[in-house]
Amino acid sequence: MNGAESLLHTLTACGVDVCFTNPGTSEMHFVAALDRAPRMRAILTLFEGVATGAADGYGRMAEKPAATLLHLGPGLANGLANLHNARRAGTPLVNVVGDHATYHAQYDAPLASDIAGFARPVSGWVHSCTSARNVASDGARAVQAARAAPGQIATLILPANTAWDEAEGAAAPLPHLTAAPVSSAAIDAIAKGLSGKSKIAILIRGAALQPRGLTAAGRIAAKTGARLMCDTFAPRLARGAGRVAVERIPYFAEQIVEFLKDLEALVLVGSKPPVSFFAYPGKPSWCMPEGCRIHTLAHPHEDGIQALEALAEALGVPKQPMGIADYKKQAVPSGKLDSFSVGQAIAHYLPENAILADEAATSGVGTAVFTATAPAHDHLTLTGGSIGQGVPLGTGAAVACPERKVICLQGDGGGMYTLQALWTQAREKLDVTTVIFANRAYAILNIELMRVGAENAGPKALSMFDLRNPELRWTDLARGMGVEGERVETADDFARAFGDAMKQRGPRLIEVVL
Repeated sequence: MNGAESLLHTLTACGVDVCFTNPGTSEMHFVAALDRAPRMRAILTLFEGVATGAADGYGRMAEKPAATLLHLGPGLANGLANLHNARRAGTPLVNVVGDHATYHAQYDAPLASDIAGFARPVSGWVHSCTSARNVASDGARAVQAARAAPGQIATLILPANTAWDEAEGAAAPLPHLTAAPVSSAAIDAIAKGLSGKSKIAILIRGAALQPRGLTAAGRIAAKTGARLMCDTFAPRLARGAGRVAVERIPYFAEQIVEFLKDLEALVLVGSKPPVSFFAYPGKPSWCMPEGCRIHTLAHPHEDGIQALEALAEALGVPKQPMGIADYKKQAVPSGKLDSFSVGQAIAHYLPENAILADEAATSGVGTAVFTATAPAHDHLTLTGGSIGQGVPLGTGAAVACPERKVICLQGDGGGMYTLQALWTQAREKLDVTTVIFANRAYAILNIELMRVGAENAGPKALSMFDLRNPELRWTDLARGMGVEGERVETADDFARAFGDAMKQRGPRLIEVVL
């Protein structure tokens, strides 16, 4: 058994049984070893940003790490944007990055680079193997690090000779570093701190945004009248009919200030106080109202669900939560095609337990409004703000949950970053329906141009946000990668196409011309 084989058998023993790959020469022994590791599912992607984005979507839904296989520093660098998003999401993920053989490093070959330097900004744990004899134990440590609450990226650098040299065998799994409990003293302090406060909000992130945590939060709201909130880009939110609804913090700074005004207390559960995404002339960066007390109920590495349930008991709250969303069947829209008619149709046809991978950006408001009372589903967002995540995110979610329908909501500008994910969907026969909002622009940047005070924008400046010359033909792009595509220009046609997609399995793309 060589080092690559020992690593693969260690990964699968530790529960990592999916690897999104884009390999090169330095990873050939790992690739060859895949045939001797039957428990590892290897999924080829055509760009490293697809591999890392898909591993993010997989980790959020499977609640365990996938691996990526990347080629040297440049391959890792190609995947960094979606690793940034995964880091912001707290996604467990193991990168395996090939490197030149240790004895070859002295020659500074053309593809030599500072792999660890590339990895550190997006990784919670970075290590380079030094010997084939240690590769297996290094792999076990990487998985343990990735699974440390609330989840993080572990990057294991695998020099070629540590992959091909003789190894001693696989390593046993290490104990999981689970979420730390919140002390009873901390719970009591929060309960006392909220006494006498009438304008309270609880800002929730992480696992507590799943049904059990939301139910506990809803019970607290029933007693205290607290508003329940989540971040603008929460990694995974359980929403829809039968689930406790939460308010999503707005995107723009002045909207956040208005949204939070008059709050007397903010309780943080796995989150942090909201700030403006960017600095703007004359607008605030810190968005909390003056005099509002901030209480941390649970840090990201702590058990937010346990903390909410304990706080509920300490406050003596009712057994039934408030704010449960009722199911509302939307009518099938007709006529004008816009983001609201699209959202209405999606809500009408959305199947129970679907997954929405959302990078719709400026076109996503309608879907957010109408699906709030649609059948129960999970909502995944662009956590780090680095566009090009949506289609890979949906791809990975479909690998993690093959029995669930995945709908990817994708702006056309961001979609062009990682459209190669469609090819992987076709190759793996994944059940993903991708809705492309084709407004032929980086629309958000037209808004930001005004907001930052950049004056006198002329035709050259405005052309930097214009995607009409030449026109993107998403149906042609999809078909070229093996995915059935349809272009729609009316609400009636979208409703028909989307309804048909929900009845079938396999990848499909609908281009919505706005």
